[in-house]
Amino acid sequence: MTAKLAAMILMVCFWSCAATPAQQRDGQRDFDFGIGLWKTHLRRLVKPLSGSTTWVDYEGTSRVTKVLDGRASLVELKVRGPAGTLEGLSLRLYNPQSRQWSLNYANIASGVLTVPAIGEFKNGRGEFYNQDTLNGRSILVRFIISDITPTSVRYEQSYSDDGGKSWEVNWIAVDTRLKE
Repeated sequence: MTAKLAAMILMVCFWSCAATPAQQRDGQRDFDFGIGLWKTHLRRLVKPLSGSTTWVDYEGTSRVTKVLDGRASLVELKVRGPAGTLEGLSLRLYNPQSRQWSLNYANIASGVLTVPAIGEFKNGRGEFYNQDTLNGRSILVRFIISDITPTSVRYEQSYSDDGGKSWEVNWIAVDTRLKE
């Protein structure tokens, strides 16, 4: 673990732990907005952190299911585009002690879970962070959930290879609710 990531984790913990019990809120229902079937438009940067500006587009669906009385949710992503098919699974788990969520993603093509992104929602916006590797280099990953309405939501992933000083967006998904 890098010193910058450790500092970032400590900062998140400090702010989470520094709040008085009256200030803390139960975020267990933060992902309830997403339960159901969604049309997904996904844009992915082909070669992140390379200077490339080539994006590919995908269309498909995301199905979100609430499990364990809302303390977890399961997302099934299936999208297709000119660059091929992407299928993924995300397990979102709520930790009642930290009042934070872990986002655990697996690309079905590799069958491997990524390092979980940890974070929470504040003022209608979710921010989640983790450390990963890209082309053998350590990077930071930021995942933002925003523009949440009853019928749409935006997901954005960014990478940083300079310890979080700058971020490059590499994944944008806009979901629109479908009737079941």
